[in-house]
This record gives sequence, structure tokens and C-alpha cells, in this order.
Amino acid sequence: MSSDLFIVEGGHTLSGELTPQGAKNEVLQILCACLLTDQEMIIDNVPDIEDVRKLLELLKGLGATVEGADGTFRIEARIIDVDYLSTADYQKQAGSLRGSVMLLGAMLARFGKAFIPKPGGDKIGRRRLDAHLNGFMALGAQIKSEHGKYHLSGSELTGNFVMMDEISVTGTANVVMTAVLTSGHTTIYNAACEPYLQQLCEMLNRMGAQITGIGSNRLEIDGVDSLSGTKHRILPDMIEIGSFIGLAAMTQSALRIKDVQYEKLGVIPATFAKLGIEMQREGDDLIVPQQDHYEISTFIDGSILTVYDSPWPGFTPDLMSILLVAATQAKGSVLIHQKMFESRLFFVDKLIDMGAQIILCDPHRATVIGLDRSYPLRAIEMTSPDIRAGVALLIAAMSAEGTSTIHNIRQIDRGYQNIDVRLNALGAKITRKQG
Repeated sequence: MSSDLFIVEGGHTLSGELTPQGAKNEVLQILCACLLTDQEMIIDNVPDIEDVRKLLELLKGLGATVEGADGTFRIEARIIDVDYLSTADYQKQAGSLRGSVMLLGAMLARFGKAFIPKPGGDKIGRRRLDAHLNGFMALGAQIKSEHGKYHLSGSELTGNFVMMDEISVTGTANVVMTAVLTSGHTTIYNAACEPYLQQLCEMLNRMGAQITGIGSNRLEIDGVDSLSGTKHRILPDMIEIGSFIGLAAMTQSALRIKDVQYEKLGVIPATFAKLGIEMQREGDDLIVPQQDHYEISTFIDGSILTVYDSPWPGFTPDLMSILLVAATQAKGSVLIHQKMFESRLFFVDKLIDMGAQIILCDPHRATVIGLDRSYPLRAIEMTSPDIRAGVALLIAAMSAEGTSTIHNIRQIDRGYQNIDVRLNALGAKITRKQG
């Protein structure tokens, strides 16, 4: 699949309904947490994407029973082969998946040891593991590092005060998973509080954990001896919802996004509204009407709008690429400030080649001068650098004049389930081919 490419015929208007997939960023945490119990777990609304398939294979390799299809899986980690962690197969599989880092917390909590090679994932700048490792060490774990590989051990972990040195979602999830089975009381301060993290904590409480402060940046955890099984449903993917908002605006399409769990979207709708993109809420559906033009707002004093990413409840960094692309055909200008990852804006050179007016100020900031559709983007040949930039480029290609080619669409497949099939059903012209 790594050689697959998209041939995208631009200029087509879409119409109809889209139901967002289960949230990628939540499901990876939830699947890892299944290792915390030897009882049956039922996980629903699981997206069929490459990162999930890889993690399920890792769970199978560890000895867990994994059964299911069509988005619902039964997982039972009754007998786990801890020695599998030292095999070449595990190292290869875990090294290709960023989400595998969250196996550390569950394995350390239940079995007293864990191992992981340097995890893979998007190439969007340095993604350090200090928040994870410092949290484990605060609970009494010993860590050895060899050539980017980490060996963890901790047979007598004890609850403690953990100050997270960055508001890391996966780092917080890892420390939470360890703390729930660690004797004593743990306080996690400067914790991430994304809906995905809230979902994890609420599921763990249903399993018998004792976590309070959910939804805040201070979590209090009293360790328990064991956890039981439960059922859990994954939230709709807010990143996919945001991607569909940007897609509708760029392609002048009218779309209904179904079952979005609007209250969990935070500032996402309001941030896209700052670009002038209209949205209507109808029950739990989000409707984006067809718009010929949309105009970027300014600050109250008339100065240029600045949009930046920040930890929840701020605007998620995973949608900065989509917001930037949507701005290229708006009326007005906006400064996009990508604070959290220093390489995530480098894809704008492809947009500039397509005719977008963008000034890349530095690795973290780009000024977009909206074209107000006066000059449509033009088709080019390009390569997807990461999941979110890949979809942003797909949206650009769908709005452009002519036929574009997007290589390395494996990156898109890692986070978006059957995106070509789903969009083609609404009127897009996307052809998947072997490179």
C-alpha cells in the first residue's frame, strides 16, 4: 500500500451526508488499556485504519484474543507473553507505530516491565517521550535507554505527585494507565484533558479504577489491585469532522456531517467560523451549507486574525493544516501559528506551487492571503508528508482546476478510513492506483 497514489480530478461539487469514523486518537489509547485487565473488553465504533490494524496485531502478538469486525471488537488479555516484547517482530511492528508508546503504561502497571523501540508515526518534528518517561520514574519505574530503545521495569511502584512537564495527551494517558494499578495515591498535575483522555478515564472508572478530576488538568487517582472488563464506544473523530468542514468550504459543497457529538467539539466550529465558514447545528448533526464566498474575520481592533494551536480546550494542532488550506480561498488574510510541531507547515510549498498566496514566515508561522476564488488552485503532482497534511492536500486537489496526483497516500490511510470511497459517493472523482 505504501506505493499507492490518488489521481484527483478537481472542480467537482459534493453533496450528501458523511458519518465520521471513530476517533483515531482515542481508540489507540483504549486498545492499549485493554491490557490492564484479564477480563473481556468490548470496544465499539473502532475505525478500520492502518494504525488501528497495526496495534491490534501487536495485541495479538502479545497473546491477547482479538475478535471482531465492522467496528466492534472483543479483546481479552488473559494470558500475555511478556517475552514477546524482546522479539524482532515486536520491535519492527512497534517501531512503525507512534501509538504503540501507550503500551508502556499498561504493561508496566500489570506486569512490572515494558519495552519499546523508538516509535514511528508522522514526521512533523521532534516528538520526545520525556513526559511519559518522567511520569513513570515518578511512580518508581527504572528506565534504561539503548540506541533509542527503552527498557522499563518496576515491580514495586508507588503512587506519587506527578508534574507533567508538557501537556501531552499520550503522556497523560500512559501515566494514568500505570497509576490506576499502582498502590497509593497519585496526583497528575498539568494533565491533558482532551475528550479522548476523558473517555479513557471514564472507561477505567467503569472497570473499577478510582479517578477524580476528569476533564480538568489535575487528576487524582487511588490505585486498585485489579480491573474488570467493560464495554466502551469510541467518540466520533473530531479531526475528521473538522476536515469535512474545510472540505465543504473549499469545494463549495453542501454537506451534512452526522452524529458529531457537538458538545465534544470544543472550539473547532467557532474557529472555522472565524474564516467565515457557515455552519448550522441540527440535533447532533452539523450542516455546512454551500458557500460561494467566505470572509476571514479580524480581531476587534481590526488587526489581522491569528489562529494558533494549543492544548485542549484550545484549538487542536491536528486541524491546523486543514484550516490553512481552507483559508487559501477565503477573502482576507490570517496568520497561522503552529506552535507545537516545527515541521508541520512545510507542506505549504505544495500549496504555493498550486497558486496559493502563502508566506512561510518560519517553521511555525505562515501568513495566508486568501484568493476569494479569484484564482482557483491549479493541479500538480505532490507527496503526502503526514496524515493531516495529506488530507489538506487532498482537499486542495479536489478544489483545484485539473487533475492532481498525490503520492504516499499510505499516510492518509493511517488516519482516514476509506476516504476515497466515502468522498466519491458524494460526487468526488478520486482514483486509487498503484504507483
